[in-house]
Amino acid sequence: MSTPLRVGLVGYGLAGSVFHAPLITATEGLVLDTVVTSNPERQQQARDAFPEVTLAAAPEELFARAGELDLLVIASPNKTHVPLATAALEAGLPVVVDKPVAGTAAEARALAALAEDRGLLLSVFQNRRWDNDFLTLRALLEDGALGDVRRFESRFERWRPRPKGGWRESGDPAEIGGLLYDLGSHVVDQALVLFGPAAEVYAEADVRRPGAEADDDTFIALTHASGVRSHLYVSATTPQLGPRFRVLGSEAGYVKYGLDPQEAALREGLHPGPRWGAEPESLYGRIGAGESPLTGGGTPVKTLPGDYPAYYAAVAAALTGAGPNPVTALEAAAALDVLEAARRSAQEKVTVTL
Repeated sequence: MSTPLRVGLVGYGLAGSVFHAPLITATEGLVLDTVVTSNPERQQQARDAFPEVTLAAAPEELFARAGELDLLVIASPNKTHVPLATAALEAGLPVVVDKPVAGTAAEARALAALAEDRGLLLSVFQNRRWDNDFLTLRALLEDGALGDVRRFESRFERWRPRPKGGWRESGDPAEIGGLLYDLGSHVVDQALVLFGPAAEVYAEADVRRPGAEADDDTFIALTHASGVRSHLYVSATTPQLGPRFRVLGSEAGYVKYGLDPQEAALREGLHPGPRWGAEPESLYGRIGAGESPLTGGGTPVKTLPGDYPAYYAAVAAALTGAGPNPVTALEAAAALDVLEAARRSAQEKVTVTL
């Protein structure tokens, strides 16, 4: 049996503790070696969850031990992604970075060039590519079940009438906060994966809630080079949630409500196992033409199980030369091109051509 690849994890907040650490430890061929956090409470949480893990207070401790590690995962606040990824690559460490990999497409491309120059893996954690509804929709499109897709509607909506605070909701541009770069990173990436490059971008970004500093209700319209139009909604101010996906084709449409169950399961402390990512039949989406899914029209489509563990399995394969990088920094840069255009569009009230 081959020696497991040793992973260092920088950051043990929501991303590090809920997503990365459990998924790393569930992946055959990977072992969580070190967790970096300067927060004493989070250090104790990491110690309780993973007694064998080494704790460090600063990422520089890992750079000094680069020869003892096989991968560095960056799950710290957005503004640290570029400097930490740069330092890790320069230290000779392959890197996984949580989304968004950077604040600008230029920064993402510079990181990609550095990784290529050093011959190192640089992968971006876009876990929503392995959501159950997204995997199901990809399968429907590959089968041609909808005909030629004309419009793709994607909603990632929540009802959080009061801001939670923290860097994710900061209005300071240096923090790279707001929903455009948070949930927008997911819905834009999914649209580009499904329908290819965007040619035009229009966006509306509003700050709705009293006391909020950053955009909390955002709409993005893409015209893809393929001709498909994507309408993307991300919001924390939606009292009535719309469908997660509504996809309209020349032959049929597909409508899917509800969110993939994996994040909720991870938040509850559950770990990948049998029936991971599965959902009950009552939540299946429906496909049809000339009917409303809300009144029982159309045919139920079994939802494929979500599979976040597949991301780190693919990373492990890429590190050993057994498979490709599951999400490249250049793919992330293409999404950042769209996010930057969306920000400009919202600010200047114009349609931006890419």
